[in-house]
Amino acid sequence: MIAYSPLAQSLLTDRYLGGQVPAGSRMSVGHFLKEEALTRAGLARLRALGELAERRGPSLAQLAIAWVLSETRVALVIIGASSVDQLDQNLDALAGGSLSEEELAHIDALTC
Repeated sequence: MIAYSPLAQSLLTDRYLGGQVPAGSRMSVGHFLKEEALTRAGLARLRALGELAERRGPSLAQLAIAWVLSETRVALVIIGASSVDQLDQNLDALAGGSLSEEELAHIDALTC
């Protein structure tokens, strides 16, 4: 399986955790990611995932990429960074190590 947009068009990044839509973000442009995607329930899940990422060490984006890579059926992840800095940060997900069974269970509980 090839995973496309593992950051859900940037929704699974730290930029939306405050509940605001930053100027220049994909959500502010609204082509694929619309402001309607930032619901109260969705924001609560994002924040809970952000707390898990903070405890673990990487950013929310790195946690999301590590989660996708934890799936044994995934052969390739297309991350689609818009800058070299984002690419470097996303590649750092590889250095964070595998997610534990407890972390995977926690993510599943938050997202199902």
